[in-house]
Amino acid sequence: MPTTPRPRLLVLSLGGTITMTQSAAGGIAPTLGAAELVAAVPGLAELAEIEARSPFRVGSASLTLENIVAVAAEIRAGFAQGADGAVVIQGTDTIEETAFALDLLVRDARPVVVVGAMRGPQQAGADGPANLLAAAIVATSAAARGLGTLVVMNDEVHAARFVRKAHTALTSAFVSDMAGPLGLVAEGGVRIFSRVAAPDLPVFADAAGSLPPVALIKIAMGDDGRLLRAVPGLGFAGLVIEGAGAGHVPGAIAAPVGEVAAQLPVVLASRTLAGPVFERTYGYPGSEIDLIGRGAIPAGLLTGVKARLLLALALAAGWERARLAGAFAAFG
Repeated sequence: MPTTPRPRLLVLSLGGTITMTQSAAGGIAPTLGAAELVAAVPGLAELAEIEARSPFRVGSASLTLENIVAVAAEIRAGFAQGADGAVVIQGTDTIEETAFALDLLVRDARPVVVVGAMRGPQQAGADGPANLLAAAIVATSAAARGLGTLVVMNDEVHAARFVRKAHTALTSAFVSDMAGPLGLVAEGGVRIFSRVAAPDLPVFADAAGSLPPVALIKIAMGDDGRLLRAVPGLGFAGLVIEGAGAGHVPGAIAAPVGEVAAQLPVVLASRTLAGPVFERTYGYPGSEIDLIGRGAIPAGLLTGVKARLLLALALAAGWERARLAGAFAAFG
């Protein structure tokens, strides 16, 4: 009988804890490449025909949106050449940002899975090999098609728009506050319990050169607005504000929010990291009704770091305010 061909899997490593070994200078640093990581995982080679490359070898805090735009282009090229899925390996610090950016940039039914590790390969109980195998299982599964970009950590499958890192140390560091994990990996297979619909957004074109810089400011009790006022003069093309609660700032800086919004797009997110930005409940100075009336765009369910990525890509695409507001409404 003819054998079923193995799926083709593109594996791209960007660095991170999963690739790090002991450094002569102290601590651990990224040294391992994609091919070495793949070779170290029992059963991975039997799962798929793997093409492994290492576009970057850095800690994930050093990755840029321009880097992820390049990774997205590499994934799209791999899909055009027949790959059935893709796995992106990186550090956990910015996994939620990479996954969300790829979710916007790679609009294909084939799975894209972002994965990392909380413990380095030389530590007892290193979670990298198990995470990488689980990610490959998801990326080659028909059940994961059409879910957009996913994060697979600790045998849980998370949607890019909801996932975030919620702990600095535990292997269970990743959570999806709004919806919970979409599924899990068990007994060598993936089980999907819920699905997310793709947002109603145009396809983003490839951005050439540097992307427009977007500032992100978290508002705290007693904030006097001096950072807020400085944003336009520092060359930023947009601003995301993480307001308190449902999207609020001190009343004393409500007017400056409007002044900045008259100069560049201002998006209002919540520093609580879960739940929507309100639009029509509170009406005092500095509330969401007040700030939206002054020109702020509500971020819907997006956290500040994800709203920043969407705003940067939308500005690079030349979207005007009405279209920007529609894009964020798609994540409401």
